[in-house]
Amino acid sequence: MTVDRLAALMARGAEFLGSETAIICGAMSWVSERHLVSAVSNAGGFGLIACGAMTPELLDAEIAAARALTDRPFGVNLITMHPQLFDLIAVCAKHGVGHVVLAGGLPPKGSIEAIKEWGAKVICFAPALALARKLHRSGVDALVIEGMEAGGHIGPVATGVLAQEILPVLAGELPIFVAGGIGHGEAIAAYLEMGAAGVQLGTRFACAAESIAHPNFKKAFFRASARDAVASVQIDPRLPVIPVRALRNAGSEAFTAKQREVAQLLDDGKVDMGAAQLQIEHYWAGALRRAVIDGDVENGSLMAGQSVGMVTKEEPVADIIAALMAEARAALARRAA
Repeated sequence: MTVDRLAALMARGAEFLGSETAIICGAMSWVSERHLVSAVSNAGGFGLIACGAMTPELLDAEIAAARALTDRPFGVNLITMHPQLFDLIAVCAKHGVGHVVLAGGLPPKGSIEAIKEWGAKVICFAPALALARKLHRSGVDALVIEGMEAGGHIGPVATGVLAQEILPVLAGELPIFVAGGIGHGEAIAAYLEMGAAGVQLGTRFACAAESIAHPNFKKAFFRASARDAVASVQIDPRLPVIPVRALRNAGSEAFTAKQREVAQLLDDGKVDMGAAQLQIEHYWAGALRRAVIDGDVENGSLMAGQSVGMVTKEEPVADIIAALMAEARAALARRAA
């Protein structure tokens, strides 16, 4: 009975995604590429290519490479402030990508319509109820509500609070996926029972066997506890810096210095606000690459959510999804009893 209960609770999200389970692997720059994405989709989850700072040519190659590794659905995560956003959307259209996630800010005018032109579903992040309502009115097909426990760029509100605010109001209107701080199937069961269509996890998958992340990067995760994943500090109110959660290291201090440097460029009139923000984003892309690809875990960025303490070993993606599902089933069985 509990197996059917879990399947029933996940049915809406799984149908929307076209996957066996309503578990999305969140887009992590440098990590969520063809190997991890295809492994997640092949294991019954839903993989997302992290476009990040990719050029249209690179994204084109990445989608084609992922398609060669899986015949199951996967999506593409695009950053709204990318200067070539509409060119990237055109690449997704060329490949007939079924789901596009717009992250990093409100979708620019015409972007939602451009994605829907070829029949793709649009998913957006909503860090507040008012914004969730606005996005729903603008025609997005699904939302991700991600709390500040997540890794990478974060909002100011905890996952549990967002879920309580948004799910009772909007879960009946469109599929909503909950993210941030989820590392165990018990939490998945709880959010599904609250009305979520599914969940999104990043940190739990970052150290999967199929993840190309450097062994040093993975070891840093295995050693870390929840309190080691800290949010960056904004040092200049003029710089619209979205906080980033990562494991504390020398790279965290370097980011503070980078903010001071960019603030000075603003003071000197050498850059405008848009260029200043792009410099910050490029800093993160470079710092993340140093950690994920080069294995420089001291000076690179170890973006991780507070669920990092639940990541203790390297496991195949299929085992991670199977464990999460088994834990969720067990939780539902206990509640039923």
